[in-house]
Amino acid sequence: MARRWSATVNSMPAELALFPLQAVLFPGGKLGLKVFEARYLDLIGRCLREQQPFGVIALRRGAEVRGGAEPVVLEEVGCLAQLDEVDSPTPGILQVQGHGTQRFRALQPRQQSNGLWVADAEWLADDAVLAPPDALHGTVQGLQAAIATLQAQGHAPFLEPYRFEDAGWLANRWCEILPIPLAAKQQLMALTDPLVRLQLVDEFLRGKGVVA
Repeated sequence: MARRWSATVNSMPAELALFPLQAVLFPGGKLGLKVFEARYLDLIGRCLREQQPFGVIALRRGAEVRGGAEPVVLEEVGCLAQLDEVDSPTPGILQVQGHGTQRFRALQPRQQSNGLWVADAEWLADDAVLAPPDALHGTVQGLQAAIATLQAQGHAPFLEPYRFEDAGWLANRWCEILPIPLAAKQQLMALTDPLVRLQLVDEFLRGKGVVA
């Protein structure tokens, strides 16, 4: 049976456990994981018991699975993941659903003896809530249309409530569904100015003819 809860996260840990992925998690974004490695099964179990988040961070180089031939290099900025639901349909495997919250800068990342990555975290400020300028109204309408299309196909790509009046939220949701390289998504997520992030998304959409 899946486990759900809504509880206040305890104070942030001094040493943040990291879950490296070949993906970028944005604040407010959905996270789905299939967990089977012992180090991450232990991590999820500890986060459940202690009601703590963990850090999701993209891989700049290397593989998610332990023992790859290429050395692992992590990106500098990641995003906290808060657990929403954990299910164990098969022994030794967890299906995890969560969402992104606060961005952080990973300082002195290091790998423990069990293979788990940890780092000291420098917490980055949340995006200021700024209205998208009128010049980017087409990008707002484009996301509304994309959501309607996906919902008609039976998909729910984003967590509610939808915040079309928030430039950072708009930019983040577009970044999640745009077919752009992982490195570009990472750079966009790490930007501290949500209006600049949305402007870059708008330029991409206009270049592809998505927005007139």
